[in-house]
Amino acid sequence: MTDAAAKPTHSNNFKKLQAEIRAAVGKAIGDYAMIEDGDRVMVCLSGGKDSYTLLDMLMSLQRSAPIRFEIVAVNLDQKQPGFPTEVLPRYLDELRVPFRIIEQDTYRVVKRVIPEGKTMCGLCSRLRRGALYRFAAENGITKIALGHHRDDLVETLFLNLFFGGKLKAMPPKLLSEDRRHIVIRPLAYVPERLIARYAMARDFPIIPCTLCGSQTNMQRLVVKNMLREWEQQFPGRVESIFSAMRHVAPSQLADPVLFDFAALESRRIRAAAAPAEVSVQSVDADFLEGDEDARAAACE
Repeated sequence: MTDAAAKPTHSNNFKKLQAEIRAAVGKAIGDYAMIEDGDRVMVCLSGGKDSYTLLDMLMSLQRSAPIRFEIVAVNLDQKQPGFPTEVLPRYLDELRVPFRIIEQDTYRVVKRVIPEGKTMCGLCSRLRRGALYRFAAENGITKIALGHHRDDLVETLFLNLFFGGKLKAMPPKLLSEDRRHIVIRPLAYVPERLIARYAMARDFPIIPCTLCGSQTNMQRLVVKNMLREWEQQFPGRVESIFSAMRHVAPSQLADPVLFDFAALESRRIRAAAAPAEVSVQSVDADFLEGDEDARAAACE
């Protein structure tokens, strides 16, 4: 960030917060090989706290990373009534970061197609994705960076679990269905509460969304509130859930496509043909490592 865009946020607390978020972003990028030498990264900037923080962190890492990569900030102007079109260009000019504003009237399409009172996010997301993918294909973009954070990933897990009957969430790195684009989420390890604090300290020019932000009936909001209550009652629970998303045991679930249950009999026969001495301790190791509540649940 340039001196023109930076706010007077040089307190020790701010520096610690900035370093914590930057470290989490760097780790996520490293763990999932999100950015490689020579990449041209499109940072999708909505005007919300998450995407502003994402741009800040990637610009910071760009200056110190051992690899070279380009950043292009891109905003999709969806022609929402009252949208302050001057805010993002002015902010990005101050940062001196290359940027593009794409204009597409998705607002009118969504309002026309979706009945009043129904959730607009699905159609709005598809229209936005299509516009951004087209820009990426036409401008040599190799990675598309989105501002989803850790809490977004956990919320999506429960949305799919409760309303879709699927155990899936947002991956930190994704190959698009047509295999032409790679989407990355560098904030995947960052809790929303840290982003909120950072955005407040940086005094970003936040632009509210009159589509998503106006919908009080969204199931995502219900799940968000549920997770917030859990976190208040049991601090660390959301982090534990996210850790579980990163440590999946396919053989302990029930998906016959993900794990070959049919092959277990042949594996048993092979093992029986070559018996080995196995101690009770080794058999029960996984069981014994669990906590008391987990062992009790397993025995029910």
